[in-house]
Amino acid sequence: MSDDLFEGIEVAPREVHKLLETRENFLFVDVREKWEHDVSRIESAVLIPMREIPVHLERLASAGPVILFCHHGIRSLDAAAWLREQGVRDVRSMSGGIDRWSAEIDPQVPRY
Repeated sequence: MSDDLFEGIEVAPREVHKLLETRENFLFVDVREKWEHDVSRIESAVLIPMREIPVHLERLASAGPVILFCHHGIRSLDAAAWLREQGVRDVRSMSGGIDRWSAEIDPQVPRY
């Protein structure tokens, strides 16, 4: 991995959708709060609120590829950078978050 924590850290929703369609093996993590998840969610994702990421460090480090998302992509970008600082190599953030997912991939996912 490069010394630049942000190199290649973002992935577009279309690429994530393609990975899900081809059943690629990766952990898809929603880092939003439970109330946000209750309002709008992507069914294949697991909820690990951002504040709980440190508690799940071992799980995330051993999961293989990890893609995080939040509402607009800021929290997940911060969480991905933190995980990279902790040595988790294969972690990325979905750019634009669930809002962009709803706009570009699945309009059935409510925007808020």
